[in-house]
This record gives sequence, C-alpha cells and structure tokens, in this order.
Amino acid sequence: MVDQGSEFKSDHFKKGWCKKHGILPRFGAVGRHGSIAVVERFHRTFKDLLRMVTIPEAQSQFEQEASLIIDWYNEHRTHNTLDGKTPNEVFYYRPAANEQPRHEPRERWPRGSPCATPQVDVHGEPGDPIVLEIDCLEGRRHLPVISTRRAA
Repeated sequence: MVDQGSEFKSDHFKKGWCKKHGILPRFGAVGRHGSIAVVERFHRTFKDLLRMVTIPEAQSQFEQEASLIIDWYNEHRTHNTLDGKTPNEVFYYRPAANEQPRHEPRERWPRGSPCATPQVDVHGEPGDPIVLEIDCLEGRRHLPVISTRRAA
C-alpha cells in the first residue's frame, strides 16, 4: 500500500519494479486522511528500530537485521489496531495470546472486574506466583520477547 505520489504512479514502478517482483500495487484513497495510516506507522516503527542497530556494511547483513525486525514486529509485537493481537495471529488465523487464559498475580483480584479486555479465564489461581521472562530475539536487545509462567 502506497500513497498517490508520482514516484509510485510511474510506469517504471508499476509495470517495471512491481511486475518484476510479482506485486500488485495498491494505493491509498485520495483525500482520505488515515487511509494508509497503518502502513505509515509500520514505517515509523521500522525506522525507529533500525536506529538502534549499528548498520552493517555488508548488504546481506543489513537485510538480515531488517528481516529480524520484521519477524519480531509480526510475531511478538501486539497492535492496538488489531485488538491486541499480533499480525501473524491475524494473518495465520492463530488463537490470539491475549484471548488465552492468563496469569493473575493479585490474590484478591475481583473476578468480575472489567479492568482488562478481552475478558479471559485465569490460568491457575489468582495470587499464584509468576515469573516474568524477558528474552531478546536472537540476542537483539531492541527486540524483546516477553512471556510469563507459574513459578516453581
């Protein structure tokens, strides 16, 4: 999805580059504010994450770093526009992590409390001790992978 810029409407882009890569170009609506907002937000996040990396000189190493960022973004980063799901959960029709039973560290948590959405069952008992694990995708500190589990 691209905007209506002249660089994207050119034959070189549409009939050349897109055709070569098997891509059907899609354009945001003219005059419709926010029609490509999600794409623009991805670009901002992608650029912000690339700023945290020492850019390697070799093209192949740069492509590997960019690929890791995209993999993390799609697999581990939840999105408000997707109701707290990851892009991969939506695209591959996987059960969303935020819809699975969760750990509740508060012993006196009121079961009817509307504090979190979506409402899901509690894994174990409220107040069970939990461990918060923070890992990094392939050792990249700017790509956190967060999980919880019951303490032993």
